[in-house]
Amino acid sequence: MSKHYDLVAIGTGTAASMAASRCRSAGWSVAVVDHLPFGGTCALRGCDPKKVLVGAADAIDHARRMRGKGIGGGEPAIAWNDLLKFKRSFTEPLPPMKEKNFAKNEIDAYHGRARFCGPNSIAIGGEVLDGRFILIAVGAVPMHLGVSGAEHLITSTEFLELDQLPQNIVLLGGGFIAAELAHIAARAGAQVTVLEQADRMLTPFDPDLVDWLMEKFREIGIDVRLKTRVTAIEKAGGNLTVRASSNGNDEAFRADLVVHAAGRVPDLEPLDLAASGVESDKGRLKLNEFLQSVSNPAVYAAGDAATSGPALTPVASHDAKVAAANMLNGNHEKPNYLGVPSVAFTIPPIASVGLSEKQARENGLKFRTQKRRASDWYTARRVAETVYGFKVLVEEVTDRIVGAHLVGPHADEVINVFALAIQKGLTAGDLKTTIFAYPTGASDIGCMV
Repeated sequence: MSKHYDLVAIGTGTAASMAASRCRSAGWSVAVVDHLPFGGTCALRGCDPKKVLVGAADAIDHARRMRGKGIGGGEPAIAWNDLLKFKRSFTEPLPPMKEKNFAKNEIDAYHGRARFCGPNSIAIGGEVLDGRFILIAVGAVPMHLGVSGAEHLITSTEFLELDQLPQNIVLLGGGFIAAELAHIAARAGAQVTVLEQADRMLTPFDPDLVDWLMEKFREIGIDVRLKTRVTAIEKAGGNLTVRASSNGNDEAFRADLVVHAAGRVPDLEPLDLAASGVESDKGRLKLNEFLQSVSNPAVYAAGDAATSGPALTPVASHDAKVAAANMLNGNHEKPNYLGVPSVAFTIPPIASVGLSEKQARENGLKFRTQKRRASDWYTARRVAETVYGFKVLVEEVTDRIVGAHLVGPHADEVINVFALAIQKGLTAGDLKTTIFAYPTGASDIGCMV
C-alpha cells in the first residue's frame, strides 16, 4: 500500500531541504528520500569539508611565505590525520541533526535508493510513495570515464576521507576539483601530477588570470600535463600506473593514488526516468523555464539535477525556492542566474562573475577592460603573495560592471562585491565613490574599475 504526500523530494541536500521546508511551511505533507547520509554533497562531501582542508593548507602556505618576514621556528606542516578529525567534527554530526530537524518539522524521511514506478510514484525498497509533486534534487556523481582500470580510481569524496595522505598522487581532470585537491595535497607534502585533456586548466575562468595562477602550481611543485588523454589505469600489487597519450606520445605515470577529478554529472541513471515519463537528453532533464519537466508536469528539478544554472550550492538553493514557489502557486517564477559568482579555492583563489571578454564581444557590447597584474600592491605584498591580479569589464555607454575576474588574496570575498554590482546594475562610478574599509581586499576595488 502506498503513502500519499503533496511533495516527495528525492535528495536531502541544499535544494531538496529548502524546497521541502518551504512546502511544509505552507501546510503540505512532505517526504524526503536519500540513499546517502542525510545532508547532501556540499555539507558532507564537497564545499564545506573541502574548505576546512583548504583553510589548513592556506595557513601552512601563509606561514611559509612569511618565513624571514617575521615568522620563524621549524618548518610548518599539516598533520593530516588531525586535520581529518577536525573535518569530521563538521560532517559527522550533520546526518543525525538533519534527520532530527526533518522529524521536528513533520517531514517524513526515508533512507534508500529512490526510483520511479509511475508518473507520480516513487519506490524505496518495498515501499511506494505517491506525490502530487515530485522534486528531483539528487545532486551529481563522477562521470563515467570509459577507460580501462577505472575501478582503481578513487573519487573526491573518498579523497576527503583519507586517514593518511599518500606520497604520489595523480589527479585526472583540470577543473575545480582537480585544482583544489592539487593545492591541498601539495601543501600537505604530496607529489602531485595533474593530467588534463584540454589545453589549459580551469576553463571557466579568464585565461590570462589562469596563466598567472599556473605560476603558483609550478612554484609548489604540481606537475600539470595539458593535452594529455588518459588511456588506462593499471594496478600491480600496491602500485598504480596511469597510461596516457600526449601529442602522439605514450607516457606512464606512477602513483600511490589516482583520483577521479574529471567532472560530475547529474545522478539520474538509478531513477528509472522512463517509468515516470520524464524525458531527458544526454543525461540532462528536459525542463521548461519554470524548472518543470516538459513531459510530466508533476515533476520539477533543482540544483545539479536541473543543470539549468551553474553547478553551485547557492544556485541549488535559488532553484529550490523557484521550484517550491511554482509548485505551491502555479508556474510564475523563473530562475535568474545573473551575477552568480564562481570561485575555485586554490591558494590563492581565483574568482569570476558576469561575462568574459569573449562573451561580451559575442553579445556585441562595447566595453573597456581594466586589467593589471597587481603583485606589487599592498594587498599582495603584506602577505608575501606573488600572484594577484584582476580583469574588470565595464560597458562603455552605461558604465555598468558586466564582468569581473580576480586572482589572489581575498578574491573569494571581493568577487561578491562585483556580483552585487552586476545583480543591481551598479556602475564603475558607484564603486569608485564607495568608501571601503582600509586596508582590506575590497579597498582595492576603486582602483580595479
